[in-house]
Order: sequence, then structure tokens, then C-alpha cells
Amino acid sequence: MHKRKRQSGNAAGKFISILLVVGLLALGGWLVLQDMGKDDSGAASSSDSREAPAATASVDPIEPLTSPPVLDRSAAYVMKDGILDVDLSEYAGYAGLIVANGGLAPNPDSFFAREYGFQLRITLSEEEGWSKINNGQVAAGVTTADVLAVLGRQFDIVVPAQMAFSRGANMIVVDSGISGINALRGKVLAGTQFNESEFFLRYLSSEAGVQVNVLRDLDAAPRPDAVNLVFYDDAVVACEAYAEQLAGSRPRLNGCIGWSPSTDETIAGSSGSAKMLVSNRNLLVIADLLLVNGEFARANADKVQALVHGLLEGNRQLRDSAESQLGVVSRAFGWSVEETRAELAKVHFSNLPENLAFFEGTIDAAGSYQGIFQSSLLAYGGIIRNPADPARYIDLTALKALAAKPEFAAQKIAIAPIRSSGGAVSLEGDALLSRDIRFFYQPNSAELDASSKENQEFLEVIRGFLQVSPGSVVVLRGHVDSARLKEFEQQGGQALVRSMALKAMELSRQRAESVREALLARYPTIEANRLELVGRGWEEPAGADSELNRRVEVQWFTLE
Repeated sequence: MHKRKRQSGNAAGKFISILLVVGLLALGGWLVLQDMGKDDSGAASSSDSREAPAATASVDPIEPLTSPPVLDRSAAYVMKDGILDVDLSEYAGYAGLIVANGGLAPNPDSFFAREYGFQLRITLSEEEGWSKINNGQVAAGVTTADVLAVLGRQFDIVVPAQMAFSRGANMIVVDSGISGINALRGKVLAGTQFNESEFFLRYLSSEAGVQVNVLRDLDAAPRPDAVNLVFYDDAVVACEAYAEQLAGSRPRLNGCIGWSPSTDETIAGSSGSAKMLVSNRNLLVIADLLLVNGEFARANADKVQALVHGLLEGNRQLRDSAESQLGVVSRAFGWSVEETRAELAKVHFSNLPENLAFFEGTIDAAGSYQGIFQSSLLAYGGIIRNPADPARYIDLTALKALAAKPEFAAQKIAIAPIRSSGGAVSLEGDALLSRDIRFFYQPNSAELDASSKENQEFLEVIRGFLQVSPGSVVVLRGHVDSARLKEFEQQGGQALVRSMALKAMELSRQRAESVREALLARYPTIEANRLELVGRGWEEPAGADSELNRRVEVQWFTLE
């Protein structure tokens, strides 16, 4: 949601710099401890009971906002001298427009000039660009789908197309002992407020049923039942703050949320103390959108169609022949060819049918516009006090008009999982997250109650896991309560207990199986092999409450 800047520079050089910083911090800490170990006369003290100091910070958190940022008042963009202004940032997902324009500068040989008779001037800036579009400084810009829910009605823009899905650029980095999203309760992470990486964490926390708590600074007490966030100026600084804390004796940060290469460098410089918890390589909920100034868009439908057409043409070239476009993209962003190739690999450039499916909610291998918008409303909770209708921004006129053109006729939806060398989801490790759901069944039966509205909503939750994460697997672990355990022991001793335990295992598996059957019946496009079943009987109680123990635990395993 903030401008996304790819941090420039040599990764190896940054790694060495991190090591030097860590070494200096360690030396400083040792000298302080040596000094603390002496009495007033300079002699060493016999007492070693002093508590080690907390990690010091050279970078301080910023004061968090309690409401969305306020934008400049909306005004119409005015096109001058046949040149249209577009504001982007240094991110590979925007390369489609650059390819269609043949670079950043106005170009009489560009797709826009040849096909529509005007030129494009693309500027790259890392300052926040929402107000620029709103107040008419530029005709068009970009953001992610989740931002629209945050900015609401003050943002007078039209969204005519989706540009791309980020695939691997965003990442959650945590202490090496943290096993999943549920294990973030009580932990403190560094991030940046109101950007796509914060949404990424909030989205996953919401799906796991874990609350998010914002702290003013590192001295504030974290809530033990929530994942706690402190905010910094940008994602690069947040990762630097976490790396600095890791080098201290009592770090107060347990992770950071941001994007590559800062996240990768934080892990590389941690000597094994930090790891990637999850990236968005196979979690397609970070969707980049093209934005057009509202008043200009409503008065210039032909220019909007031209922008969409150029974007789709540039995306087509990047999908079909990325190697041939490395030069124009690398020159525009000031990257090496190798850096450009690596950054383009972290993006899925959307074609026309993927655009329509994204906005119409029929896409089965990624997040949809409505789904991401609503997830953002849920994830930010009370911060968004007056939600806007997600449909207010969308205008599919250009996409539908272009769908009739022959060059788009052969395009298909083609979003596939990015698999590592192993090629499959490992169910032997830790699930990304787990969520207990109490489905309702017919009395004394494994048959799911089809009339229950709650059951239908729960099925949608599970389907959502599979939809937004290509290649992921859901394990349905059935559980029953042990309320009659003492009764069985009194009636037949341990022999009866063992016998009933086996029946409880089978009943719990049957109940999990009925959930799978209902999912496949309601959503026939789901592949059955992405749903696995386990029956645990009463072996894994959630607590003393029998009602809570009659549940199906949903574990979500994603590809990395």
C-alpha cells in the first residue's frame, strides 16, 4: 500500500555491512559489560547478578495512526501537449506499462502513440502517491487491492484493470523457533503501517483467529493473546530494526514484515536466528491495481481504454518473452539484467481473462478483488470506521471492450503453484496456521447439518484457503469430546475405554470426511487430493469445555 521500493545495491556488500554492524554492537556491549563489572575503584566486582541490558535501538518506532491517512481533496487531471502522466515506483509488477511505452520518457514510437495518438510520461517516485492521483497531479498510478478498503470514499479514482499478483516479494521473517501464525501470540513484529506487507500479516492472523495489537513503541507491554506490531518509517527500516535487535542480549522484536531483498538479507545476516515464516509466492492476496484519476477517467473513456490496452500488451510480452524485455525494464529501474530477471520472476503479470475473473470473483487460483477488499475490512477492524462499497471503484468497460479483440481470444487463465525442487506440500512439518471450527452435525451422527448457515460459512472459509494459495493442502482433523470418559471407565474399565476411544477416532474421522464431501459437492473445481483427513477422537482436547472439543481443526499447509 505504501510505495514499494526495491532496495538497490549488492546483496553481498549489504551482508558484509550487516556483519560489521553486528560486530560493532557486540564490541560496544562487551565494553559496557566490562565497565559495569567494576566497582568505583576500578576493581572487578564479585557480584554477577546484574540483569543483562535490553537490546538498544538506533532506529526508533514511529507513532502509529489510529485512523486511515487523509488525502488531498480530489480534483481533475488535465492532459497537456498530448502527454499523459503516470506515477509508478520501483517494482517489477509495474513493468507492463513500461514495456508498452518503451521506457519512461514520452515516446512517439510507443504502443500508446501508435495505437491511440498520445504519449505517456512515466515517473518513478518513492513518496506516497495516493494524493497525487486524487488531486490531479498525475492521471494514473498504482496500489494494491487492500488499500482501497483503507482509504475509502475520500479516494476518487477508477480502477479499470489489475496489473499483477506479487509472488514472493512479500515475506514474514521471525525468530527461528516460531512454527506458524498461531505461534505469534505474545510476540512483537516490526512493520510499516498501511502497506501490503502489514495487510499480509493481518490477513493471515485473521484467518488463524489471532488478534493484532498495535504498540506505540518497544517499551509497551505486548498482549499475550495477540500478535503485536510496532511501526517504522518503511519496511526496509523495520527489517533493519529487527536485525539490530537480534544482535542484542535481550531482543524485544521477534520478527519483521516487509519485502525482498531486505527480508532475505535479514535472514542471511542472522546466523540462523531468523527464518522465513511465509512468503506470498503461493499466497496470492497481494494484487496490484491500475488507478486512474476519477474525474479524468469519467470524462476520457478512450484514454482509460488505451492505458488498459497498453498494460495488457506489455504484460503479454513479459509473459511470452520476458528475456526480450530485460533491457527496457532494467534501464527504466536502473537494475542490472540479472536483478531484473530475478525481480520479474516474483510477479505474475495478469492477462485479460485473469482480469475479468479477478474482478468478477470467478478466479480459482488466487485472491479475488471482492475477497481481498472484504478481508482488508476484517483485518483492519475498527481502524476502518466507515467502509466503502468495493464496487464504487471498479469500471470493467475497457476490459470488456478489449475482450472482443482477436489478440486476446487465445488467452487463458494460467496461474499455477511455484514449486520447489521437492514439488509437493510437506505435511510432516508445521502448518502455516490452524483454526478450530465447530461444525454442526445431525444428532449422534457424522452427517453434516445441511440447513446450518454457520456450516455453509465455514465451508467458504476452507475453500478460501485453497483458492488464494495454489498448490496448498488443507488437513481436516476431526475431534470429539471426552465427556463420557469417566462413565466408560466405571462401566467397563480400561478395556471399554480403549474400545470407545477407537470408535471416537472413527466418528471424528467420519465427521471430517463429511466436511470434505460437502466441500467437493459445493465447489466441484476443488481437487480432492488437496483435502486430507485425520480422526483424533478425544485425544487432543482444546480445553475443558465439551462443546469446544466437538470440532474440526483446519490446518493449512502451503508450498514454499
